Amino acid sequence: MEKNWLACSIASKTYDFFFLFRCPSGTVWTASAHVITAVIGSGVLSLAWSMAQLGWAVGPPVLLAFAFVTYYTSILLADCYRSPDPVTGKRNHTYQDAVAVTLGGAKVWICGIVQYTNLVGTAIGYTITASISMVAISRSDCFHRQGHDGPCYASDYPYMVVFGAVQILLSQIPDFDRIWWLSIAAAIMSFAYSFIGLGLGMARTFEPGHSYGTATGVRIGMGGLSQTRKIWQVFQSLGNVAFAYSFSMILIEIQDTLKSPPPENKTMKKATLVGVVTTTAFYMSVGCFGYAAFGNNAPGNLLTGFGFYEPFWLIDFANACIVIHLVGAYQVYCQPVFAYVEGHARSRWPKNKFVSHYFRIPIPLLGCYKFTLLTLVWRSAFVVVTTIVSMLLPFFNDVLGLLGAISFWPLTVYFPIEMYIKQRSIVRWSPKWIGLKALDLGCLLVSVAATLGSVEGIALSLKEYAPFKS
Repeated sequence: MEKNWLACSIASKTYDFFFLFRCPSGTVWTASAHVITAVIGSGVLSLAWSMAQLGWAVGPPVLLAFAFVTYYTSILLADCYRSPDPVTGKRNHTYQDAVAVTLGGAKVWICGIVQYTNLVGTAIGYTITASISMVAISRSDCFHRQGHDGPCYASDYPYMVVFGAVQILLSQIPDFDRIWWLSIAAAIMSFAYSFIGLGLGMARTFEPGHSYGTATGVRIGMGGLSQTRKIWQVFQSLGNVAFAYSFSMILIEIQDTLKSPPPENKTMKKATLVGVVTTTAFYMSVGCFGYAAFGNNAPGNLLTGFGFYEPFWLIDFANACIVIHLVGAYQVYCQPVFAYVEGHARSRWPKNKFVSHYFRIPIPLLGCYKFTLLTLVWRSAFVVVTTIVSMLLPFFNDVLGLLGAISFWPLTVYFPIEMYIKQRSIVRWSPKWIGLKALDLGCLLVSVAATLGSVEGIALSLKEYAPFKS
């Protein structure tokens, strides 16, 4: 036992040295896995519904427009990892660090509030989505055993608790560098359920006797849809598409895991291209075939539209892939929140034992696990709070739309453009300056519209919702 503790102590000191003189080892492939894990998430499941609101004439072009804007501004943001020079400058380890060095002032606080609020909101959205998939598995198995008329009702809440319990355990992983394996596993799962959704959509599309959608999407009067409600749903669908592409808020944190040489910005640009092209191909396929399969009756969550019956095993497998993917994606989004709070606490109270005293536990075959009471308590409390909020607001499309709306403009567009203008000293009123500002203004208007649509959707859902009841 003493030898184990001695080995643990030596390993801990080695880790201290490694952390102080950090040498990231990430490559274009690990970064691509992080990007794909962050991008292909629960957002893909709402794209068929979004297409139904926009129609064939507008839906696919909107999807491609979001993809282009996300890729373009991510390229700008990748050059802000080092300042003032994108290759030889000083590292900025977080998105907020990059804003602080380049822009400074109140913009740093605004960036921090928006970024970390959205990261927390994404954790809530993923908890909701994972519970929906677990309920779908439970109901599918029940119908298979008891028949299609069986009393197969299930509540989301126990599954939210199970998901939260798993996240409490995984949240104790020390830092972002050490979850590369979780991101790769999650990325594989995202491909799996996207392919299944695509395959089921294609199979249903080629069946005769159903609508393939319309040029303008859901028509006014269909199911009592008013003109005002149609507009709100179009706005909300823009938020859902924006959420499907949201990863800029953790781009700098992903880039901080990359080894150098080659320069981190070049590697990150390649990873971003791989991630955005890959996800856009899936999004176009899943969204378009999903809309073609269900027409204007496309469900909010694509996989729930295929029912809970046969082939039950395939639906179960797809939903299980979603759950596994979201387990990893939750960590990809939450690790920056954990690191920010803990880093701030260590700098504020460096001698406080609750904050800075490390406990060491030897784990067979895995080496030494090292943690502080702050890490244990704070991360566990974070997961508990996000789980409770998920129980209070279990509205899939509305929550995803709001998250996408409030993060898209500031984090994906505004700050990358402003930092690029400042870093490259773009002359005011020059053609490039005007073009960047026009893009900025256009995306702001889209975000405002999407926010209003999502808030209206949540308000409408709350009128008919009773918390903690199945």
